[in-house]
Amino acid sequence: MCGIVGYIGKRRVVPILLEGLKRLEYRGYDSAGLVYIDTDASLKRHRFEGKLANLEEHMEALNVDSHIGLGHTRWATHGAPSKANAHPHCDCSGDLVVVHNGIIENYHALRDELTARGHKFNSETDTEVLAHLIEENLDKDLAAAVRKSLKKVEGSYALAVLWAKQPDRLIAARNHSPLVLGVQEQGGSFLASDIPALLPYTRKIIFLEDQEMAILTADSWQVMDLDNGAPIDKEVHTINWNAAMAEKTGYKHFMLKEIFEQPLAILNTFRGRLDPETGQVNLPEAELDPDFLNSIKRISLVACGTSWHAALVAKYWLEKWTGIPVEVDIASEFRYRTLLLDDSVLVVPISQSGETADTLAGMRRAKQFGAKVVTICNVVGSTMTREANGTIYTHAGPEIGVASTKAFTSQLTALFLLTMLIGQERQTIKPDQARELAQALIELPDLIEKELPRLLDETDRLAEDFTKCRDFLYLGRGCNFPIALEGALKLKEISYIHAEGYPAGELKHGPIALIDRDMPILALAPKDGVYDKVISNVEEVKARHGRLIMIGSNDDDNLQRITSDIIQLPTVLEDLNPILYTIPLQLLAYQIANRRGCDVDQPRNLAKSVTVE
Repeated sequence: MCGIVGYIGKRRVVPILLEGLKRLEYRGYDSAGLVYIDTDASLKRHRFEGKLANLEEHMEALNVDSHIGLGHTRWATHGAPSKANAHPHCDCSGDLVVVHNGIIENYHALRDELTARGHKFNSETDTEVLAHLIEENLDKDLAAAVRKSLKKVEGSYALAVLWAKQPDRLIAARNHSPLVLGVQEQGGSFLASDIPALLPYTRKIIFLEDQEMAILTADSWQVMDLDNGAPIDKEVHTINWNAAMAEKTGYKHFMLKEIFEQPLAILNTFRGRLDPETGQVNLPEAELDPDFLNSIKRISLVACGTSWHAALVAKYWLEKWTGIPVEVDIASEFRYRTLLLDDSVLVVPISQSGETADTLAGMRRAKQFGAKVVTICNVVGSTMTREANGTIYTHAGPEIGVASTKAFTSQLTALFLLTMLIGQERQTIKPDQARELAQALIELPDLIEKELPRLLDETDRLAEDFTKCRDFLYLGRGCNFPIALEGALKLKEISYIHAEGYPAGELKHGPIALIDRDMPILALAPKDGVYDKVISNVEEVKARHGRLIMIGSNDDDNLQRITSDIIQLPTVLEDLNPILYTIPLQLLAYQIANRRGCDVDQPRNLAKSVTVE
């Protein structure tokens, strides 16, 4: 949520800020702004409501020769989207500016105090109190003023500060909201709220931790403890993504590109971790020793949104193949309920970004109870990967589309590997079963790659008939029930059509009342252990004249008797149906949203990385 970009160096700053903000658009925002020190030594702010294009168009008419500045895209929390509420925010003098992600929880009290001392506020935001608070403590040293001010602040923040009277530096600080630094050998320092903003300029990244502050100059960087100012040695990480990986490369939308990247993302997630001859799984970064694996009494999966759906699928796999009881929690509920955890419980938080606020908070609570925490994540060096006891990386590469696609199927792949690892160690998966599971997973990427062009055409044909619908019902049973939830989520996220996912067996307990000739029902019906049950549920829909879409197996002639709207898929190992059957649901949502003229990559009101509660 929100995007921050900052630069100080020899290059012109405005193009760097705009390019960086463009690469953070996927995070979701409703206004954009930037600030720089002009040739007359004054700060110049430019802010616009709406899309970044408004700011870009304005800046094109200006010839700015500045080499230090900050940019920001805002996702509204305090105050409606408007120019006045857009960042950067300044102090009373206009010489100091702040950009900020997060929420200042005690901003009402701080604002009242500052107003009583004569400060004038020009926005409804919580962020503006930071500018005035720093102004209160400002003498000659900006870093010292920031440190002193943040001692009074409660809440989450990733912030950057620029002062016209100390034009040779940027100050950055972090607490419960992600912030990274970028460095170059030839000089120049960068900061951003996420890695993609920096990829065109450097792959040398420093991850700030909570309660750390950084001072950036044109040719140096320093990190210190926010509490006592002590210097901190930081590791410089080399990111193996490159700028081209975050480009559309001929696709109309990032989402479509990322759907087509799924075979490679799945392959990269199991490559080098799975022995094709024996089926043996090796996950050394998970730090799961045999003694612990054999002592696990319970597994707790914690996630939000699409990652929660991946966890629901994994519950079926883990209980089937390991015999261990599994709980699945939505992270925003998990973090606040009474937790019954100890060192016999494996907690697996799942997050694409590794910065999801609720999941991160839940993970920290689990560690307080002594539980072993192994996170599944896509971003190397993210907060969750640094704080967990172990990590299983998904290796999906950067995902720009807000509606997750390749991150989801990569998470499923990682969870399948985790299932196999635990089952093999506990000997609940026999050697011949391990070889069968491994071979099925190894064959899956090629199969999906061959099917994608056909599925793109078939979902486009279906979308033509269903684009104007107002409601959808998705049905599935067993491990495909979470895929029905995920399909419905994708449709509602990007097309704004109301959609719900249900276990097919629940039809008679309420949803069947909704069915009529105008209500599309999409049913997942692979030939698996609950196939006959699903067909019975579908017959109930047909008897009530519901508009049926069936997704099932290639060798199932029964589907054509039920409806003419069919997508048929190759037969794979039953456990892997959730990964395969996800693909047409992603494509159908994409095709419908595209035909409706929706902003596929940046749906309204949504953010890619939810870093506030």
